[in-house]
Amino acid sequence: MRQAKEKELDLIEISPTAKPPVAKIMDYGKFHYQEQKKEKEAGKKARTVEIKNIKIGIGTSEHDLELKAKKVSEFLKRGDRVKIDLVLRGRAKYLDKNFIEERLKRVLNFVSESHKIADGPRKGPRGISIIIEIDKK
Repeated sequence: MRQAKEKELDLIEISPTAKPPVAKIMDYGKFHYQEQKKEKEAGKKARTVEIKNIKIGIGTSEHDLELKAKKVSEFLKRGDRVKIDLVLRGRAKYLDKNFIEERLKRVLNFVSESHKIADGPRKGPRGISIIIEIDKK
């Protein structure tokens, strides 16, 4: 503290839990500015993963599924997760569970990117949904 006062600078505790505690003699304003700069730089490198939605129906044609799968592949290339919703209306909600899941997986057959199921088939009030993400292997 005496040395810091002689140099007219601040004594900044860097690591209080270390034995002995680590401290630096420097201007506090400069130290604070450098810390903010580090945090801002770290924030730039962090990428938020979005969840994109694709909706299909039980009777969706093969061509339409191919188009939707192409979009899904684009989303996966960007690093986003994709939620595929199979919308069920009326009596379709009470169809055989295996039949419904097979219809949902039809679109996965057309996806060109390697993917894995992050959160798998969940039943909701409007139908059944699945979340996929890119497989990093």
